[in-house]
Amino acid sequence: MASSMTVKILEITRIKPSPESHNSANEFESSLPLTFFDTYWFKFPPVERLFFYQLNSSSPAYFNSVILPKLKQSLSLTLVHYLPLSGNLKWPSNAPKPIISYTPNDGVSLTVAESDADFARLSSNGIYEAVELHPLIPQLITSNDSASIIAVQITLFPDKGFSIGIIAHHTVLDGKTTTMFMKSWAYLCKQGNRENSPLPPELTPFFDRGVIKDPTGLDLDMLYLNQWLTSNGSESDTTGHKSLKVSSDKVEASNLVRATITITPDDFKKMRERLLSKSSDSSKQLHLSTFVLTLAYVTTCIVKARGGEGDRTVYIIFTADCRPRLDPPVPENYFGNCNTPIFELLKARHFMDFENGFAFTAEKVSNMVKGLTDNGVFAGAKDKLTPVFDVAKEPEGSAQFISVAGSPRFGVYETDFGWGRPWKVEVVSIEKNEAISMAESRDGRRGIEVGLAFRKHEMERFLSLFLKDF
Repeated sequence: MASSMTVKILEITRIKPSPESHNSANEFESSLPLTFFDTYWFKFPPVERLFFYQLNSSSPAYFNSVILPKLKQSLSLTLVHYLPLSGNLKWPSNAPKPIISYTPNDGVSLTVAESDADFARLSSNGIYEAVELHPLIPQLITSNDSASIIAVQITLFPDKGFSIGIIAHHTVLDGKTTTMFMKSWAYLCKQGNRENSPLPPELTPFFDRGVIKDPTGLDLDMLYLNQWLTSNGSESDTTGHKSLKVSSDKVEASNLVRATITITPDDFKKMRERLLSKSSDSSKQLHLSTFVLTLAYVTTCIVKARGGEGDRTVYIIFTADCRPRLDPPVPENYFGNCNTPIFELLKARHFMDFENGFAFTAEKVSNMVKGLTDNGVFAGAKDKLTPVFDVAKEPEGSAQFISVAGSPRFGVYETDFGWGRPWKVEVVSIEKNEAISMAESRDGRRGIEVGLAFRKHEMERFLSLFLKDF
């Protein structure tokens, strides 16, 4: 059971872009259009990330006089570079699709709170109830015709540290852009909050939507939007049409527990050796990156831990960054969604024989990655949302949907505001759609950290299987 804990809200305010800071290089028009990369994610739940920072000298007095003012000021300075985040997703009555709209009076909602929860436990790898993280994440204000883009919460754990929770609308931001924003905020805070301070090129957002081309001739932006609006289970307004409300949560979080596992470089070495020693010559052509090995091995453990009917459908999905894959490539600092989902549908029986299941899954995931290179990011673009709607129609428990949030390439543990690297980073929203999260391991030793949220008996079964055969 969750331990007794309270989170006291101390302040809810709105942080606006600093009026004293002007940066002509980052002038932003009053609106930005959505691309097909954005409308694909139109009804997905917001993404919630939580950064824990350990700081023994975090008394309420020090927090209120030093930490909080620095974080507020640097957030205001950062928003000068990221003006769209201060605005809202809007759907004008005469517009065919929503727009990102910003006015000078807009700002980001910031909640300041204090918690008496066990900081060490919530920022550990151990098992605790998923709902314990919910009070550390702010709410995203959403109505039929307007939706906040981000909201932030800073929570003090007296004499232990603090956390920064951010919730982001998936229609506007992918994980790479959200991480770039957090690193920009951390950079300006650590640099001392100097007015007109420039961001390094890799953190300076690139807003030009003209670099995103749709070569399919299908008008993918409207195609995806209309598929969402006509899908069963899509929330709409009273007219049955335009609504910015997102899909309801699929999983009941009160039944879930969280844990984090780490796969080390030595584990990866053993996995590769195992696969190459047991498979045919064709295995020599497998793409056995640390990402492929992680997803294949963890998926095998997840399906095995669930047990049950071998005829159960297992959906595997991950997103691939399209910035370097488009022709011509899009700048790495492009602001917005620029990724594509890759799906594979399998049957649970393929995983049940653990050793052969791992080899089978590794080959499938390897082919998913290689297919992206061989076929390009627009292969099957018209039907990219079909598996999402198929999953929503599955009776509860009849299918497994294993998706990946985050990426080891994001470098989330580099987000240092001046008080050291994060002690722990969590993707809280993985519990909403049976996802796992991936990040680089916090020890900097080139391992991969995987966040999990399962029912308790499945978590215990998973942990009993994990790495026990190596």
